[in-house]
Amino acid sequence: MLLQVCQRAGISTHALEKEYLRDENTVPPSFCLQRHKHLHTHPHPDTQTDEKTGETGVEEEEEEEMRKVLQAAVSQCVQEGLLTTERALGYYRSALDTDLRFALENRPRHDIIKRCLVYVNKISNGRGQSEGADQSPKEQLLHPYPPLKALSDDSLLTQLCDHFLPSMVTSCQLLVYTATSECDPRHGYTPARRRSYAEGLCQQLYSDLLALIDSSVAMGMGKSVLSPRSDALTREQAEQEELCSLYSRLYDNNRPEEEEVRSYLEQKETQHPLVVVGGPCTGKTVLLAHCAQQVRSWLSDRDPVVIIQFTNLSVNLSPRHLLSSLCHQIAHRYNHNPSTRDPDPTLPQLRHNLSSLLSVSPSPKQPLVLILDGLDQGLTVSGPQTIQCLPSPLPPNVKLILSISPTRTNTLHTLELHYPQSSAAVFGVSGCCVSVGLGPVEGSGCVRMLTALLEESGRTVTSGQQGVVNLAVISCPLTLYARLLHRHASLWTSASEVTDGTLPVGVHSSITVFLGHLEEKHGLALVSRALSYLTLSRTGLTEAELSDLLSSDDEVLAGYVSASEPPPPRARVPEVEVERLLLDLKGFLVKRSVAESHVLFWVSRHFGLVVCKRYLSSCEMREEMHTAMADYFNGRWAYGRAKPLVISQNTGLNQPGAVPDTARMKIYIDRQPPGQPYVFNSEPSSSSSSPSSEHVRVNLHKLLELPYHLKESGRWEELGRGLMMSLEFHQAMLRAGLLGDLVTLLEDGEGEGASQLIFPRERALLAGILRDSTCLLWRSPMELSMVMKVRLLPFLGLCPELEGYAEEVTQGIRKRGRGLGVVLSPAPSTVPSTQCLLPEARQCPVTDAAGTVSGTVVVIQSDGSAWVWRGREAEELKLSCEPPLRYVSVRSSGSFILLSTQCNRQLLWDVNGTTFFQDILSLERREPKPTDQHARTIVEGFLVCDDRMCVWWKGLSYVSVSKVSTSKLLTRLQCQNTVRSVSFPSSGRFVYCGQEKGAVSIFDTSTGTLTATCSSPAESSVISVILSEDEGEMACVDSRGNILLWGVATKTAPKLLKECCSGSSHFELINTDLSEESSILLVCKTQEIVLWDTCDWEQCDHFRAPQGKAFSQALLAQDGHLILASLEACPSVLVWRMTTGQCVLSLDTGSPSQPLSLLKMECVLSVVTQNGHLTKWDSEVICAAAMVPRTGAGVREVVLEPMGERFYVIDGSEVLWRWSLQTGSPEAHFLHDGPVEKLCLSPDGSHLVSLSGEDVYVWRSDTGQNLHRIHGSRATEVLITSNGHIGVCVSQLGLSRVWKLASGGVVCNIHLYLADAQVSPESTFLLGRHHGDLLAVSLWSGTVSKRFSCSERYERSTVVAFRTLPEHPDFVIVMAASGSVYTWRVTEETVCRQFLLPQMFLCQPQVFHMSSDGSFAVLSTDDDIITLLDLPHARLCRVKAQGPVLKVCLDDSGRYAVYICHPPAQGNGCACDLHTKPMLAVVRLADGGRLGRLCLCKTPTALAVSEELCVYVGFQDGSVGVYSISDVTGRGGAVRGRIDGIGRERPCRCDGEPVRWLPLATPSITWAKSSSEMT
Repeated sequence: MLLQVCQRAGISTHALEKEYLRDENTVPPSFCLQRHKHLHTHPHPDTQTDEKTGETGVEEEEEEEMRKVLQAAVSQCVQEGLLTTERALGYYRSALDTDLRFALENRPRHDIIKRCLVYVNKISNGRGQSEGADQSPKEQLLHPYPPLKALSDDSLLTQLCDHFLPSMVTSCQLLVYTATSECDPRHGYTPARRRSYAEGLCQQLYSDLLALIDSSVAMGMGKSVLSPRSDALTREQAEQEELCSLYSRLYDNNRPEEEEVRSYLEQKETQHPLVVVGGPCTGKTVLLAHCAQQVRSWLSDRDPVVIIQFTNLSVNLSPRHLLSSLCHQIAHRYNHNPSTRDPDPTLPQLRHNLSSLLSVSPSPKQPLVLILDGLDQGLTVSGPQTIQCLPSPLPPNVKLILSISPTRTNTLHTLELHYPQSSAAVFGVSGCCVSVGLGPVEGSGCVRMLTALLEESGRTVTSGQQGVVNLAVISCPLTLYARLLHRHASLWTSASEVTDGTLPVGVHSSITVFLGHLEEKHGLALVSRALSYLTLSRTGLTEAELSDLLSSDDEVLAGYVSASEPPPPRARVPEVEVERLLLDLKGFLVKRSVAESHVLFWVSRHFGLVVCKRYLSSCEMREEMHTAMADYFNGRWAYGRAKPLVISQNTGLNQPGAVPDTARMKIYIDRQPPGQPYVFNSEPSSSSSSPSSEHVRVNLHKLLELPYHLKESGRWEELGRGLMMSLEFHQAMLRAGLLGDLVTLLEDGEGEGASQLIFPRERALLAGILRDSTCLLWRSPMELSMVMKVRLLPFLGLCPELEGYAEEVTQGIRKRGRGLGVVLSPAPSTVPSTQCLLPEARQCPVTDAAGTVSGTVVVIQSDGSAWVWRGREAEELKLSCEPPLRYVSVRSSGSFILLSTQCNRQLLWDVNGTTFFQDILSLERREPKPTDQHARTIVEGFLVCDDRMCVWWKGLSYVSVSKVSTSKLLTRLQCQNTVRSVSFPSSGRFVYCGQEKGAVSIFDTSTGTLTATCSSPAESSVISVILSEDEGEMACVDSRGNILLWGVATKTAPKLLKECCSGSSHFELINTDLSEESSILLVCKTQEIVLWDTCDWEQCDHFRAPQGKAFSQALLAQDGHLILASLEACPSVLVWRMTTGQCVLSLDTGSPSQPLSLLKMECVLSVVTQNGHLTKWDSEVICAAAMVPRTGAGVREVVLEPMGERFYVIDGSEVLWRWSLQTGSPEAHFLHDGPVEKLCLSPDGSHLVSLSGEDVYVWRSDTGQNLHRIHGSRATEVLITSNGHIGVCVSQLGLSRVWKLASGGVVCNIHLYLADAQVSPESTFLLGRHHGDLLAVSLWSGTVSKRFSCSERYERSTVVAFRTLPEHPDFVIVMAASGSVYTWRVTEETVCRQFLLPQMFLCQPQVFHMSSDGSFAVLSTDDDIITLLDLPHARLCRVKAQGPVLKVCLDDSGRYAVYICHPPAQGNGCACDLHTKPMLAVVRLADGGRLGRLCLCKTPTALAVSEELCVYVGFQDGSVGVYSISDVTGRGGAVRGRIDGIGRERPCRCDGEPVRWLPLATPSITWAKSSSEMT
């Protein structure tokens, strides 16, 4: 039309016809601007030569001429009525004008308000005098469509600024920022003024954009506040449903297999799955997604529950995660309460849970359709393991559809074995279940699909081109290939020459050509790097993340940086370049929701395969890009950190050819990537009152991507220290609901590269603590710091690498300015463990178990099955033989396992070698058979030394010696009696066989001859034979526990050297255990454990079983310093410390039944119970927990030194313990002749007075010298005056004596008994209650000097409590039974009645406690309410605790209340220590603010608070915990030194004992009894 108009008007169209060509492939056919053939390589400004500049000028002239012709033609069309004015304006408007109208016109009002910022700058005197003199005023254009002749750039800009934008602001009521620039009339709007305004505008825009982002993030948070407990799996369920909707939209061709799927679902009774089998790119995923959307219409008479899982697109590809997700979705869809969550459940547990849900949830009215796609595209063992966990046969009302590739023979074979009961095939049978074969689409269907795609994009092809396309589709009739052909054909014009070789053949070839087109258009660097980043990401990348990564990539950014110009301080890849690339990838690269982010991912995995082959063929390249992505998600270059960029000074980095080093230049440029915190805060942290504020959002994408890229880039040190042992990372994982993923990451026993992970003990310890604390952390993830304070700090000496983790815990307190820290950890109540439950163990209990030194455990169940336990998973041992083997026993030796079967076969397995089972039955086939031909030959035991092995059987009297490597029988050693034990020393020449009837035979294996026999007169069976290192002595332990020591230096003539008889030979012997390091032999009997010193074979100790109990097994641990024992009818394993005989630990096996076997391995203790529970502990961790210092009994009282460096503990025994806070352990014992009842410390700490029986002991605290032992005191309380010179013994039955501390001489006697006696601060009076009055007795005369009586003044009442005030020595606070509160000035005997307490708040004397200045007092406790008295303000305060209060006290300054209470009852019935044991809490009295709380996890028995705000808690097990109160200001002294020392490795105290200070043998002073005491 434009050409015709120009021809009629006589306008030359040569310029238009040169640039525009007619293209018949457009719909409708039209003239199109020619594409200029040039490579898009982002040339530097340096490369712009003069010649190029000249060419550019010519092009600009041609463009200007073409623009004039075009505008003239458009104007003529408007005049002739061929074009409307509105449509004609499209030929005049600039790109900016067009973009603004596209973004703002016809958009929802709320959308514009949410993302629109308006700035108006009014310029006064902008043109200046000289410029304005020659200008005539122009008429303002206000009409929306002015005459075309009046249109110019200025008029169009005026229309945009004065009409379009103001109307948009008015209609949407947008916020407008207005500024006025007053210019000098002489100069106008100068470049300097323009630059100044631009800088200010940039600053304002930056702050406004941040505000917009914060508001959008806050709105997003408000919509996605989910409980951490269900957040992760619920989020994944929504992601899978979104994927189903996405893939179903790609269903373009109706497939006949759809009817087969429908027919399977409509069948009533099916006990087998439907398997969709198809090769690559056949559309299995799209078909299943489409069918999932159609199920409801197919089963319209029912209400089916459809669950589809795209397993290969899940964030976590492990079978455990898949089964956990299925269990969660089924329970959620059928409204079942989820079972108690294990953060890292085992496959047997998940299999049981899934089977239970599938059995009870679906119904005829609400059947379950379960679709699993891509089982064979995940990990190598994912498909088979998942299939084995599915129920077989399928329960009623359950339909299962699987998609599998025919090349995955392992998965198909597993499926056939798992469903053997299925009937013959219906739709092309695979033998076990219904199979649907999915092949290529018909060629005509692909052609129709391609035609539709071209029509949608406004394109078509010529008939000749159509023929080429048809041939290509016939050669590869796949839907993905058709979509790729659409991209190729869209580039053709009607003039394009297309031949048979133009189109690539096959999907991968077509993708490769497509990527080549992108490289030509966008540049190789941009395309290769962008697609590589997308392919290497674990879950996909957002558009912003992709742009950030490309800007941080040196190869890409170098194309936009000039070496000839000054380096810019900040630079990024233009966003438009990234968006253009993504626009060309639309359809193949789609968005999906992952971890609350919209990420880009390949709709077909084949794009990733081609990208890896084309751009990521080398391991170095992949590692480099993983490193870049790890740096990005770790925030290495964020917050203004400039990253170096090396470019060529002449040509730039991206130019071809080698560049010498001298021509290179390193510049530092800020790439401006965003920070990557673990948690995003939408409000300043100061405004958040707690760390669990709702105004936070976890950076889920970082949590998922960063560990993956660190692992793939080989940065194991950073992965271990920076993530796995980072409190901040753990906290974020818990807040995201990823506790199970965190535990799996820490253990990582199954993932690739697990052997390269560092700090295995530290990671296992953290994983065990997290697993044991699951019940609390699921509901309250912010309690992680508290859990680690309680359960991690005791093990820092064993794991010094966790010192940084502990420092993060304490830093959290410092950052908040308040909290409750741990100064000294008490003995832990639990030891972290790893547990596993065997399936079907209740019906088939465990009958036998054995373990190797490397930690592999093999167990046998009563049904003959064998299970192998290495990590957290127990796998059934199945060998490919018919009939299947059934096992009866298992034995171990070193790294070898020997299994006995029901068919009399013995299989040998070296667990450290290849999985190879050697049948040693062939060794016995040439030997005489037992008398009973049907008897089972069960192995009694075996030993392996080098390449030789000795085996002996139950009930048989010979030992076989064979060669392991060749299975060759070397010799058979025939004994006289049944063999019970064998010793096979490392020399390998002689074998010592212990037998029944007390005989031991010595054989020479080189000849197979018997050299000597040793016989015991007692004729008891020899249970164990122990040889000395030089084989000169042999100790034989018989069934009664007696030991015979033989000299066997001469093998032919052994001599009996010593006979060691056990005192209780009537007890049955259970087992023996030898510790060669400590030279101790443990002999365990039913009622006692006897320890023998193997150096001189003398009994060194013995332990009796608890009354009414019997030992079932005992072992030595930690070089003989600990004894581990199990008791009959006791589900726990008890740990005794050998030096003290104290039971220090109880290891929970997680089972109500008693342990069957205790297996001691290299550094692990494993326990197997009859009901299939397997529990594993680290032996070093057990030792660390057992060796934590503690007293011999429960702590009764803690007395503190004034300086806080040491404290004293009374536990009701004869020992007074002095602890050092700096070392955290007892440093001295003060021994007494009887139990210590009371203790008093002098104010300067130099002396201490203790009361034991009727004796008073005076000690020097520094030297431990017992200065005096005073007899005859009959005291019930001891006191020391504030000057430290006088002691007071208060007696309830006799005289109370005042005496000199230095000499013990009596100063005076007090004849009255004073209850709750206290010495006045000035050391002049002894105050106490007597018959309802408060008396002040002189310490010099013993007479009553002052008296306070309520009945003499205001009321008839009695004194129930009182306190002296050290800061006000003349005053005493007195509490009356009536509720009156008095202040009594003792020196002047004046009384002031302060106020009367309400009846319900009367004082409880046993609870009453007051601060030293009298500001606050604890009056009473009532269940969970603590009542306090604020004396200066004359008010009552109530503090509500979390549960019933056990103990409460105030600090000396009266600022804080410290209490211990029971935790609140849990609705979930959890019985762990964190929920059932008391907790410690601190409250600030000034405002009632809670500073912190800690779960004590044990039973507390004593509580004290020091002047330095340290809380001392004594426990029932004899340990002491010290906790620091932090509130804005820090504390100095010994306490701060101890806090700073937390985490440092403690020396082992296995052998070290505190200094023992003995008392005087007899009393040095005896006080004479008075006549009243004599009577």
